Amino acid sequence: MMVPAALLLLGALAAVVAPRLLARADWPDREPVVALWVWQCVVAAVLLCCALSMTLSAAAAWVAVRGHVFAPAPHSVVNAYALSTGGTWAATTAVALACGGAWTAAMLVREVLGARARLRHSRAELRLRAPLLPGEEPGSDRLVVLEGERPDAWFLPGPAPRLVITTAALRRLEGRRLDAVLAHEQGHARARHDWLLHCSVALAVGFPQVPVFAAFRDEMHRLVELAADDMASRRFGRLTIALALVELNEDRGVFGPCPTPQAHLPARVRRLLTPQDRLTPSRRLRLTAAATLVPVVPLLVTFVPALRALG
Repeated sequence: MMVPAALLLLGALAAVVAPRLLARADWPDREPVVALWVWQCVVAAVLLCCALSMTLSAAAAWVAVRGHVFAPAPHSVVNAYALSTGGTWAATTAVALACGGAWTAAMLVREVLGARARLRHSRAELRLRAPLLPGEEPGSDRLVVLEGERPDAWFLPGPAPRLVITTAALRRLEGRRLDAVLAHEQGHARARHDWLLHCSVALAVGFPQVPVFAAFRDEMHRLVELAADDMASRRFGRLTIALALVELNEDRGVFGPCPTPQAHLPARVRRLLTPQDRLTPSRRLRLTAAATLVPVVPLLVTFVPALRALG
């Protein structure tokens, strides 16, 4: 029964140490795409530790579960896990982790359903404010222009994705700056950042007392914007997208002394205007490979007794 406990300790260690290491590192702002991948691997490893610990604890607590989990395994492998020593602790752990898994699934379903409801409302509002013209087919245009006094642009995901921009933004942005804003929103669409945000929000809302999930949500919201900025800047230049962000948001008090919901915008503009050197391709590859191996560690911990028994 040491393996389920080791998995829980490993998950707790990853949940505590990894966010602190990422917060102290200077490279996530320089390589937001790599940072997004690292965060996903860390959270996947934490969840995998819990799932594997739940499975082994349930196998230790109930013979019927043990028969299904270890059905094709020889007796030496089953004995290597010492499942008969679990007792009440194993059953309690299995039930608690199973409840946590069910709650995670429920929060994800709630977040997805809520996002779909918000999307339906936004599309209904869009149809009301920008009705189809005679002879125009639904879904024929990906770009929709709305009459509005507030400069804004956003992406509506879904089966027929839309890029929406207001007439105020068209009047304020010119030429390449407008193209840069549209490229930024297209970057969100191509990378499917909306799904990343749904998953991170579901975990943070479902487990508000778990710091790693709150940090995951906050970093996802920040890093997807940095990644989209980089996608746009590669086509139109950093100065162009920085000026476009300033022009779109200068009337919202974002750059004043008082914090606002868009308080990350000044940092994004500073990052674009004073860029740091990117990591070398070899270091990006090493970071990506190291992050990919993080979820493999719980699997190795789980299968070590079996491999030793089969030695």
